[in-house]
Amino acid sequence: MNSVYITSLGKFLPGSPVSNDEIEDYLGKIGGKTSKTKRIILEKNQIRYRYYAMNKEQKSIYSNTEMASLAIRDALNRNGNVEEHQIGFLAAGTTRADLLLPGFASMVHAETELPVMEISSHTGLCASGMHALKNAYLHIKSGENTVAISCASEFLSREFKHTKFEAQKNYANGRVPFDTDFLRFMLSDGAGAAVLQNAPSQEGQSLRIEWIDNKSYANQYDVCMYSGMDKESGISSWLDYPSIHEAADQGALNLKQDVRLVNEITKVGTNQILELIEEGKINPEAIDWMVCHYSSHFFKEEIFRLFELGGVNIPEEKWFTNLYTKGNTGSASIYIMLEELLNSGRLTEGEQVLCVVPESGRFQSCIMMLTVMGSPLEMNDYRN
Repeated sequence: MNSVYITSLGKFLPGSPVSNDEIEDYLGKIGGKTSKTKRIILEKNQIRYRYYAMNKEQKSIYSNTEMASLAIRDALNRNGNVEEHQIGFLAAGTTRADLLLPGFASMVHAETELPVMEISSHTGLCASGMHALKNAYLHIKSGENTVAISCASEFLSREFKHTKFEAQKNYANGRVPFDTDFLRFMLSDGAGAAVLQNAPSQEGQSLRIEWIDNKSYANQYDVCMYSGMDKESGISSWLDYPSIHEAADQGALNLKQDVRLVNEITKVGTNQILELIEEGKINPEAIDWMVCHYSSHFFKEEIFRLFELGGVNIPEEKWFTNLYTKGNTGSASIYIMLEELLNSGRLTEGEQVLCVVPESGRFQSCIMMLTVMGSPLEMNDYRN
């Protein structure tokens, strides 16, 4: 089996940073009224800025496909070791692609204009970016390919346009349920990409992937974050409604989160880490960087509490996130965090980086261990 290295990372964040005061300038006010949910949610998540791929007229300025392609191009531009003809595999993850069909990876492949290659589409929620990464990792590790790309992209702002809800019969009065309304102030747009190879970069730093542990706990939990059904009606799929219009009117196509279940996600991710510690795959004292995707500052505090109960101490100064300045970009978040960390010049050869991506869809958790290889370039071109 080959060693596998992330030899470059790229990102794309559309437009300019959007402050908390500007959110409804982009998403609009449902029924002309400011959301009562906004203030309390922003206090809990502590996100100060995010990015939207649509303008204040709610017109898309990029597609989800374009953002993924631009992140891939950024990763390739940072990589002096790879020529396009060497790339043999592309894996792409997202929550909601631009089209129902064909798969997201097909559209991204076409947009990048890369050569003929094998592709794989991964559709889900936050974990889909890690699923894409593990697929690319296994292609390199097995020797199937020597160069692969994985990426993830999210364009979730257009899910939450005020006009979308005003057109729905059930919510024409502007009273959108909390399980949907609070997500309007949680989610952001953006894309990230990684180039994987069977050898480290000849210049600058690489991240050697030691292992990736992805586990689903769907057999133990009900659906938590979802779209395409309505729990209250008991209709299990939007395709089972008499028409798409009726499914839309009932809110079955809206993105929702069951707030009665969502707190379970911290237990799922923490328990998986404790299991890996018990197996000897993680030594908390050897961790130099903890890169954890959490959707809200509220969950970080809960993770620290659960770690303390489990006798685990990873000091806060070892934790890295850009949630507060880049927003919660779902499946792309782990790429966008690692891109900033790798290109910041703050990493030292030999350091261990533990990456954690929990997902509340029907509860799963993805954990990855990385080792820093090489020294940063003297003049790195890190861009905020």
